[in-house]
Amino acid sequence: MALYLRRAVRLRNTATLLLRSSNFQTCNISYFLFSHNQETCHAQKPAPSPSFDFLRDSRRGFAKSKKSKDDSGGSTMELAPDIGPTVKASAASQMDAAIVALSRELAKLRTGRASAGMLDHIIVETDGVKMQLNHLAVVSVIDSKTLSVNPYDPNTLKALESAIVSSPLGLNPKVDGQRLIAAIPPLTKEHMQAMCKVVAKSSEDVKQSIRRARQKALDTIKKAGLTFPKDETKRLEKEIDELTKKFVKSADDLCKAKEKEITQG
Repeated sequence: MALYLRRAVRLRNTATLLLRSSNFQTCNISYFLFSHNQETCHAQKPAPSPSFDFLRDSRRGFAKSKKSKDDSGGSTMELAPDIGPTVKASAASQMDAAIVALSRELAKLRTGRASAGMLDHIIVETDGVKMQLNHLAVVSVIDSKTLSVNPYDPNTLKALESAIVSSPLGLNPKVDGQRLIAAIPPLTKEHMQAMCKVVAKSSEDVKQSIRRARQKALDTIKKAGLTFPKDETKRLEKEIDELTKKFVKSADDLCKAKEKEITQG
């Protein structure tokens, strides 16, 4: 009986120890879970987004740099490149090319006075190749009514004569050894009037070319006007207008001189 009592006591003590140990582990597990949840909560606590901070700092930096740019007194208009010299040079080049073309056209017109350039535009065909007369011969003025045509190659003499006769100049050159002599006949009244009309048409054409160059320059200035000072824009436009007037006057002077040459011989 005593043996059974001792065994019962040991079992009770063992059960008590097991129960205490179980409670302790449960507390530890609860503490661990609670502590882990707290850490998880802390870990899940929203932190400032680096990207958001980066964008915010970038915006601040941009605003600061813009402000410093404004504070420094600089402006986009002041930093714009000076396009004035380029625009003027381009417009002048185009206008000058128009004047050169006008001079060439006027030189082709026959007047009562001999001119070395009046034969330059004539096309000569030799050995199946077409070339301008001034590439095959030297034209010189003997006197105010006579031209001399000296070919580089004497074998092209006949081809040169045929080309001159076929041209609308109304010339009838004669062979003089290894050269051609072309007498300039006086112009009829009808021919003078026709030539003056051609001069007037050439004058109008070149003026239109000059105005197109002017408009192109003004368009360039207008496009740059968004970043160009107003005073500078007006000054540049005025200079382009003055340049246009200068070249228009040159065209008028050339045409008036040619008309005088036609009518007075």
